[in-house]
Amino acid sequence: MSKVKTSFFCQNCGAQSAKWIGKCPACGEWNTYVEEVIEKPGKGAYAKSATRSQASGSRPRLISDIQFREEQRIGSGSQELDRVLGGGIVPGALVLVGGEPGIGKSTLMLQVALNIKNQKVLYISGEESELQIKMRAERLGMQQSNCFILTETRTDNIFHHIDEIQPQMLVIDSIQTLTTSHIESSAGSVSQIRECASEFQKFAKENGIPVFLIGHITKEGSLAGPKLLEHMVDTVLQFEGDHNHVYRILRSQKNRFGSTSELGIFEMRENGLREVSNPSEILLSSRDEPLSGITVSATLEGMRPILIETQALISTAAYGTPQRSSTGFDVRRLNMLLAVLEKRCGFRLSVKDVFLNITGGVRVDDPAIDLGVICAILSSSEDVAVNDKACFAAEVGLTGEIRPVTRIEQRISEAQKLGFEEIFVSKYNLKGVEAKKFSIKIHPVNRVDQVFSLLFG
Repeated sequence: MSKVKTSFFCQNCGAQSAKWIGKCPACGEWNTYVEEVIEKPGKGAYAKSATRSQASGSRPRLISDIQFREEQRIGSGSQELDRVLGGGIVPGALVLVGGEPGIGKSTLMLQVALNIKNQKVLYISGEESELQIKMRAERLGMQQSNCFILTETRTDNIFHHIDEIQPQMLVIDSIQTLTTSHIESSAGSVSQIRECASEFQKFAKENGIPVFLIGHITKEGSLAGPKLLEHMVDTVLQFEGDHNHVYRILRSQKNRFGSTSELGIFEMRENGLREVSNPSEILLSSRDEPLSGITVSATLEGMRPILIETQALISTAAYGTPQRSSTGFDVRRLNMLLAVLEKRCGFRLSVKDVFLNITGGVRVDDPAIDLGVICAILSSSEDVAVNDKACFAAEVGLTGEIRPVTRIEQRISEAQKLGFEEIFVSKYNLKGVEAKKFSIKIHPVNRVDQVFSLLFG
């Protein structure tokens, strides 16, 4: 009789070790290694691979002999989700949706399952009862839907029900709650997550049925389970947001069928998630009077132009050591811009506290916001308000020059659409751009001090 093979896995990052160790060398966490069965008697790796190769009818083919056909994507009923996925749901795709507890992952996927048209959906929950899901569906305004609910955690039973119902889409909530009979370990362990995901990957590819896996995240913000899980799936979606704000952001961290730079924005309401078609309006605050330290910049998230508001506060350092704090903006880039202002423009900011905030709870890494950031800093430092009808879209270099940014016409069009009267851009951005077709006034600038003279005189 063959011996049962076991190994030790880190429950935080998925690292494997032949023996128990106190501190994980991969992630640095203590006491996270747990022994798990990796192979049952009589079920070696060779036997498994032989069985799979006999069951599969695939044969090696020349790449020139493979006929190309364009995949017909499935509309999810949510324009924001379709945009992030690259135009819709691809048949046979395995999609992993991650996010913090209570952020709205289950609400989002239940909304999709209820609203998708002409598709039979099986929603499998290992965390909630049928009554709980029914109550949520009623709150979401459930109408006539082809959505089936199954509360089950054993994959053997799940595939038995799949054979009976023959669904056209699957939603698993969540992958950490499932167990398979091939692995003798508790639900949520590294081995269980890996094996269950592998079974659903094989099912999705062989049957051409899209499968959505909802996944938990660790306290560091990464997806729980082995890193292999993110490599196995076709798309990794991250659902982000602040519990103090009603807006949620859906980002694509990996997408084999589309761009990874697209962004979807939702608003959490009592009756579910509402799509935000024009995010610029929610990210710009209304003011009755002009205030210093506030500017508006035109940034891009994927192919979508967005206008965001930057707030800066400059004050005298009370305890000798100046503070540098930013929310939604890289603090290292903030320090670089402050150094440019001090070295190239002569502004003494090294002895002052600098606080920067990107409104709306979003995080921006587009360099086109640089010019708006330094103008907000100087506006607060001099206590002079910037024209609330002015917009900025340019990168600032270390020598104080204004550098061009990508897709400037889209940024200008978005600013014009929202009623802005002037926009400051790099003069090198206007090559080949027909400025006459825009009614907004365009200021081409090439130095930081030139911007200041135009703004503050």
